[in-house]
Amino acid sequence: QVQLVESGGGLVQAGGSLRLSCAASRSISSANAMAWYRQAPGKQRDMVASITRSGSTEYTNSVKGRFTISRDNAKNTVYLQMSSLKPEDTAVYYCYGRYVWFGSEYEYWGQGTQITVSS
Repeated sequence: QVQLVESGGGLVQAGGSLRLSCAASRSISSANAMAWYRQAPGKQRDMVASITRSGSTEYTNSVKGRFTISRDNAKNTVYLQMSSLKPEDTAVYYCYGRYVWFGSEYEYWGQGTQITVSS
């Protein structure tokens, strides 16, 4: 079992910046992938950014050049640095982790943190 706890959400004006943190209860260096998802009201949950065990990153097109995902294995923490925020970035942001143990895949989610970007 892995617990993921997000922090860093809040209210920010358009053009501003925020950094989200996701603290994991187990080593993130053993995770196949860590990611950030978001879900706006009435919409599905979509992947925003991901980082693999090898450090490869992917971003959804709408955040490329504005968001950066990173991790600190020593702190078992994944970050999402967000800049040039737009009102359309308003959503609940969820941390996600995928682990593989003994050939079985396990997925874990944090409880979510609200980001509200005002225009």
